[in-house]
Amino acid sequence: VQLQASGGGLVQAGGSLRLSCAASGLTFNHYGIGWFRQFPGKEREPLSCIRLNDGKPYIEESLSGRFTISWDNAKNTVSLQMHSLKPEDTAIYYCAVTDREPCYYNPAYWGQGTLVTVSS
Repeated sequence: VQLQASGGGLVQAGGSLRLSCAASGLTFNHYGIGWFRQFPGKEREPLSCIRLNDGKPYIEESLSGRFTISWDNAKNTVSLQMHSLKPEDTAIYYCAVTDREPCYYNPAYWGQGTLVTVSS
């Protein structure tokens, strides 16, 4: 599995960004695809993911309403639309694929990460 993330950058507080991750090599054995982020000195934390067999989404409760995940099956691309961004959202964002449930736990494959910086 290869994952290519894009869409990070610098945005002002209150602004929006859309992250995308193109996946290749996915098979029916893969369970979910989604997004994590990592703050300096911290472990990666799950944000949102989608179960590949039926599209059921999961989103971290604290982010619901600001972040929305979507999956384009034709393009094998998962996107994370982020609104009302805050400086504390500044982090490196990673897309990842899991091969077992739940879709937000212990991914087997990671993308390269994309930096999101939110200025105050």
